[in-house]
Amino acid sequence: MATAPPAGFEPHFRRSPLTEPWEPIFSRRLPDRVIIGLYAREPHTNSRGMVHGGLIAALADNAMGLSCVAVLTAQERKPEGGLVTVSMATDFIGAAKLGQWVAFDTSYVKTGRTLCFAQAFITADGEVIGRADARFKVT
Repeated sequence: MATAPPAGFEPHFRRSPLTEPWEPIFSRRLPDRVIIGLYAREPHTNSRGMVHGGLIAALADNAMGLSCVAVLTAQERKPEGGLVTVSMATDFIGAAKLGQWVAFDTSYVKTGRTLCFAQAFITADGEVIGRADARFKVT
């Protein structure tokens, strides 16, 4: 299994106690979004050997929230208190298996005065396996 991330990815800059057992997690910062990725390993899987939906939802939430912050910052509206998730929906349309590169890429961000809307696609080795959308409160 590959251990080095694809070009442009570095160790994820936003670590948390929740994601600590899932390390190494990588991210790529772009002006309008943050893409998160990891190689699927056993700690990421459910009893059937597929990447667990909870991990997918958590990292999609992280990628979309950070992407909203990137867009707000570019608009010179960086939220001093950050963002909190108001609601989120995740659609699972495929599965990621051990060894695959799983990426969380935000494709849409719309900012408002108090809310930010985002949509992300989750891929395994480039094939779409999920979609998520969320609303975040700007604090």
